[in-house]
Amino acid sequence: MMAEPQKRALLIAGPTASGKSALALKIGAEQGGIIINADALQVYRGLRILSARPSAEDEARVPHRLYGHVASEQPYSVATWAAEAHREIEAAWSRGLLPIVTGGTGLYFRALEQGLAPVPPIPEELRTHWRSFTGDHHAELARRDPAMAARLQPADRQRITRALEVIDATGRSLLDWQRDGQEGAALEGAEVERIFLDIPRTDLHTRAGARFDAMIAAGALEEARALMHLDPMLPVMKAIGLPELIAHLKGEITLEDAITRAKAATRQYIKRQSTWWRGQMKHWHP
Repeated sequence: MMAEPQKRALLIAGPTASGKSALALKIGAEQGGIIINADALQVYRGLRILSARPSAEDEARVPHRLYGHVASEQPYSVATWAAEAHREIEAAWSRGLLPIVTGGTGLYFRALEQGLAPVPPIPEELRTHWRSFTGDHHAELARRDPAMAARLQPADRQRITRALEVIDATGRSLLDWQRDGQEGAALEGAEVERIFLDIPRTDLHTRAGARFDAMIAAGALEEARALMHLDPMLPVMKAIGLPELIAHLKGEITLEDAITRAKAATRQYIKRQSTWWRGQMKHWHP
């Protein structure tokens, strides 16, 4: 009989309010796992309520990692998360435990599986040139890097521009850099199960609305008050509901208006998440 692979990982993803944390907790308790956060906002210490971070009771039931470990005023990048997640996954394997990576930030999962392309910094003059270029970006990329151009839609201006910058600055296709990144991906060689919680949109809206009401009851307004002095451009300030509650605290809108706007913003976020996952993660199991 063939031995079980030593390295296994479970990835659980889905839009907000889809039940990811509950499923991760259930499986972690049953199979002996460590839950590793893959949500860009749940990393922040000051956002326990508004980011719907697992409760202290849940964290005590199954080990949790990369939750609430970053100061609210500190920027945090995909690269930083990928390095930290890699360390936590290796630590779980060394203890014979199942790493369960869960969250709603698709770019985190992509970095985990595909690695990050180690592209050198692009000179500012090249960035300016291609971002102000008035010609046909896709045709230009097809001439310089046909393999990369074949992977991109002509309307995908942002990614085409990035590909042009990279080949112009380094002389190598972005595809080559991406392959280099894949060689150091955290899950390379592991047996990976991928679960995407595909919940009907109307159910998600109902769940998210009820959850925001519960957040208000749990003290979300005071959480917002503690953060309102921070620079609004910081990543932590993008938490759904936080700008609306701060607007209320400043006297700009009523609490009722803030709640209505926050719920609308949540519905829009769910739509963006679902669209991204359908386009980028087709190999996941719904």
